[in-house]
Amino acid sequence: MASGTLLNRLMAVRHTSEALIEPLDTEDLNLQGMADASPPKWHLAHTTWFFETFVLRPHQPSYEPADARWSYLFNSYYEAVGPRQPRPQRGLLSRPPMREVSQWRSRVNAALERLLESCDDAPWVDLVELGLQHEQQHQELMLMDLLDGFSRQPLEPVYRRDWQEPALIHTDDVSPTWLACTGGLVEVGHAEASFHFDNETPRHKVWLEPFQIADRLVTNGDYRQFIDAGGYDRPELWMSEGWTECCHRGWRAPRYWRGDPTGEGPWHWEFTLGGRCALAEHRPVRHLSWFEADAYARWAGARLPSEAEWERASHTHGEQLQQSHGELWQWTSSPYRPYPGFQAASGAVGEYNGKFMTSQFVLRGSSQLTPRGHSRDTYRNFFPPASRWMAAGLRLAR
Repeated sequence: MASGTLLNRLMAVRHTSEALIEPLDTEDLNLQGMADASPPKWHLAHTTWFFETFVLRPHQPSYEPADARWSYLFNSYYEAVGPRQPRPQRGLLSRPPMREVSQWRSRVNAALERLLESCDDAPWVDLVELGLQHEQQHQELMLMDLLDGFSRQPLEPVYRRDWQEPALIHTDDVSPTWLACTGGLVEVGHAEASFHFDNETPRHKVWLEPFQIADRLVTNGDYRQFIDAGGYDRPELWMSEGWTECCHRGWRAPRYWRGDPTGEGPWHWEFTLGGRCALAEHRPVRHLSWFEADAYARWAGARLPSEAEWERASHTHGEQLQQSHGELWQWTSSPYRPYPGFQAASGAVGEYNGKFMTSQFVLRGSSQLTPRGHSRDTYRNFFPPASRWMAAGLRLAR
């Protein structure tokens, strides 16, 4: 890719990150509602640290890096780079102030521009592309983290009053249509020259039995029936660990459903980035843990698709597999493990995916928060099975 084209894309992504904080007040920038989330300021600083650490410092000798102590503040999990601020304590980082982070971003942007204009073909081009894609991931995470933080406040702050939900696809259908997929030996994984994360490769063969997959996601109305049928009170529907989590955390409904002042049903409202809004029966249910998705599927007499089935169905049925992208990430039954023959990249960037391939489950598709152009059928998102702050829903298979 010509460096000029890459530069244009890079700057567009960098400016998009900054635009995401425009609706926020200063006090919001250090908001961290839980250990799994990060403040908006930290996201903006970390993505800047990534470019400085992996692109500019090794490849532009004239670049003057930021205060060395900032590496401790804004490193995420790269052990090879050094120690870092504990993740649950990122909200304590009131310094450096946002204006200094913004100035740092501007300096890094200018240095990246000089670097990219100096050469069309260099070893750091792939690192710039990786950093661009990495920042898009953080844009989505920033919005999900904000939703979590705002949801914990009694005043229920609104991120954007003009927030728009995706257009509804189904309005009156009671049941999904089941799409048939033939079995056999199929190939899955990324095989093209276009950008992809290392966990999407190598492309390999998987044996699939014939299966069916729902043409749409499970809706709020569908899930309400599960609740009304006592789904949160029936241990036989749940994995043992999931039932323990359900009881310990007091789960009674999806993460952001709202009921009467006691916090329980009847469920009439949902908290969103546009504030509290009426719970729409025909919208896909969201912010579910893997345990809840799995329990619902069992109650419905179905199951979650494997990630290979999901990818095969998307390739086979195309637009018939409605809401595959741009709505919600979709839980699969597949634990997050490396593909056969996977080799992590050398150096610190090899930690990016390679060391997380345990104790998590794969989600496929993309959400309404996923930046445009960032999704593809082979994308493997992953989260622990008890997490439900992400924009995650489910699609049934059988």
